[in-house]
Amino acid sequence: MAKLEKTLAVDFDALLARIEQGILEGSVSASLEASSDFREDGARCSVRVFERFSYAGGNRLSMSVTLFQSGEGPVHLSAITAGGSQALFFKINTWGEETFLDKLRELL
Repeated sequence: MAKLEKTLAVDFDALLARIEQGILEGSVSASLEASSDFREDGARCSVRVFERFSYAGGNRLSMSVTLFQSGEGPVHLSAITAGGSQALFFKINTWGEETFLDKLRELL
């Protein structure tokens, strides 16, 4: 599992669109598996779950991206990847998880 957290002074909608487009166009096998959006009392939260095939690990892995903003404050981003291992009891071949997260880093 790999994780990235950032606080960004950017437009929420523009960032969300950039992430969706960039991840989906960044890999032939990338797909948006699920999404969820909430708004309440001036706060908003968007969650996106992406999947792609990891050639390094020889399997599929996922990345969950959460954006949160309270009022006009900064946008908080949390991204977590999982699934890039073939081992039964411990993780090996986690390069795919870091690579998937690196694509998000590039977009930011």
